[in-house]
Amino acid sequence: MIRLCGDHGYVDGESCPVCANEGRHVLDDDRRTRLSTFVSGALRHFPDDVGLSLDANGWVAYDALVDAVCQKYSWAERDHVDAVVATDPKGRFERREGAIRAAYGHSVDVTLDATDSMVPDRLYHGTARRTLDSISEEGLRPMGRQQVHLSATVEDAREVGRRHDADPVVLVVDADALVRDGLDVDKRGHDTYTVDYVPPAYLTTLSE
Repeated sequence: MIRLCGDHGYVDGESCPVCANEGRHVLDDDRRTRLSTFVSGALRHFPDDVGLSLDANGWVAYDALVDAVCQKYSWAERDHVDAVVATDPKGRFERREGAIRAAYGHSVDVTLDATDSMVPDRLYHGTARRTLDSISEEGLRPMGRQQVHLSATVEDAREVGRRHDADPVVLVVDADALVRDGLDVDKRGHDTYTVDYVPPAYLTTLSE
């Protein structure tokens, strides 16, 4: 759940992890999940369907997003949107004065500016075992998204892979070589990295 601590803002859990203050209850887990899923979809995949108009870089007026959420859910308030955006565990959203966008994961056509973040030498990608043959021949391609998503840790990659396979395989990506060879790898959110394409030569299967 999300609570509001008077000193430290929106926090996850039963109390503030900094001061242990219980604060004020804002959203339970069910409504948080529903609202987060809708906001992600609206900013990544179906803005037109909910009356939003993204600019070329994926930004939309924050007030417009709040209006779309409140039209979707009769119980929703601005405070709820603020809380979901502020506490998203993967950093899916970027907010600036008066505007918001999804940090990554778009299927609609937007251009995200490059970042200057340091890229780890190795990144990871979780996938269904049935895809291994095609990946070994063609590499990693976006498959409905604008870019390939890579994870900073094996655990995160495996979690992503479980969306497609109960027993996914984790691929190790030689991110250092990708960057040295001129492919742009950008950090998006907390632990997600994006790249246009990963050729097979940069991939190995994690030993289990």
